[in-house]
Amino acid sequence: MWGPSARASVGGRERRDSRYCFKYRPLPLLPLLKGQLRLLLHAHKHIEIEGILGKGEARLQEKESHSLSPLSDISDPGKNDDLFSDVSGLETMGAGGRMSAPPSSAKVESDVLKRAPDSKPPFTLGQIKKAIPPHCFQRSVLRSFSYVAHDLIIASIFYYVATNYFHLLPHPLSYVAWPIYWAVQGCVLTGVWVIAHECGHHAFSDYQLLDDIVGLVLHSCLLVPYFSWKHSHRRHHSNTGSLDRDEVFVPKKKSAIRWYSKYLNNPVGRFLTITITLTLGWPLYLAFNVSGRPYDRFACHYDPYGPIYNDRERVEIFISDAGVLAVTYGLYRLAVAEGLGWVLCVYGGPLLVVNAFLVLITYLQHTHPSLPHYDSSEWDWLKGALATVDRDYGILNKVFHNITDTHVAHHLFSTMPHYHAMEATKAIKPILGDYYQFDGTPICKATWREARECIYVHPDDEDDDKQKSKGVFWYRNKLD
Repeated sequence: MWGPSARASVGGRERRDSRYCFKYRPLPLLPLLKGQLRLLLHAHKHIEIEGILGKGEARLQEKESHSLSPLSDISDPGKNDDLFSDVSGLETMGAGGRMSAPPSSAKVESDVLKRAPDSKPPFTLGQIKKAIPPHCFQRSVLRSFSYVAHDLIIASIFYYVATNYFHLLPHPLSYVAWPIYWAVQGCVLTGVWVIAHECGHHAFSDYQLLDDIVGLVLHSCLLVPYFSWKHSHRRHHSNTGSLDRDEVFVPKKKSAIRWYSKYLNNPVGRFLTITITLTLGWPLYLAFNVSGRPYDRFACHYDPYGPIYNDRERVEIFISDAGVLAVTYGLYRLAVAEGLGWVLCVYGGPLLVVNAFLVLITYLQHTHPSLPHYDSSEWDWLKGALATVDRDYGILNKVFHNITDTHVAHHLFSTMPHYHAMEATKAIKPILGDYYQFDGTPICKATWREARECIYVHPDDEDDDKQKSKGVFWYRNKLD
């Protein structure tokens, strides 16, 4: 009999089980040799297992005595817990007891590319927030610093191994060891970059000054002007999805496409474009506002008097520049002492990987065939914040502190610390419904697809659908 007080007798011994308890009788030898096994569970269900133990296959037949009551009607927690609640998903059982079930439901590519809703959402930001457990908005200084320490310790270990052991390797192996170091160290330092990014959002702690100090130190070490990027990035969050006011990776309208674009719209041209974007995109954005919002005059993240910033922010831009210059001078002194090659191998290689991932992550979060963009006649903040997509980077999701697969939640609640973002994402998905976008396409494949499909944005023609608004723009790739 099921229940917390039920007992199971196995081989003459009794065992208590708080959830799944049933009587199990020793199996007679003859039925076992014949491969016939019957197990009676006194839990509203009779499950009969008939298997041929030679091939490792089993057929489960479920005989319902009567249906279980809905979960909402259960007064005794655990009363109707069912050890075999989904036998239909069980395909095979090997002799060693291994089970293989069909993969969890995932969007096929046609569904992934299906356009996201562009109408006004039937929910409010307040309703979304109510679905999230309150503790997800709590910021812990100790927990936040633990992630900083974790990343810096791992980075220090990689540095120690590279500088103390790589020179002992046979000469050909060093050509393999250093690129591996650049890749893994670059991934770890991207995680450090993400923590500094959280400081800019005031998601690190409850203390703004502490957040700015930590963010300034970490970002400066990666040659990022902390306050400069903090302010422009805040405007990106305030205007996401707007063709007129967004700050980064603002898609071009067809009329703004350059004459040479048609010559790059081929495999060789796409590969060249992706390579240049990943290697030079980040410094070009900081220095020349490449891919950023167009301004009426030259815009630069290092210019305190540039059009990106207002008068109240100019002092902090000077501080950011001083931080970057201090680290640059430190690197110069290292190059004098250890040699330029040493600095490039130990620091330059990983930094190149960090910069590439920053561009790639941001690009894929805001560039997707299913995402709408809006002009001033259609844009509002919530619609714009939802015009982003979560991606799956595999194990790197954790290394990057889930900035990759919780980006929708981050755009809705940017002061939420990263260690609560996954729980929040799971909580809001039922509320968002079709407004939540996720694409699990492998990153390399997705990058190539987006470079091919997302060349410019254009509204739907009125002839196609009279209901379509001219203020909603979608990615296109046809270059006449």
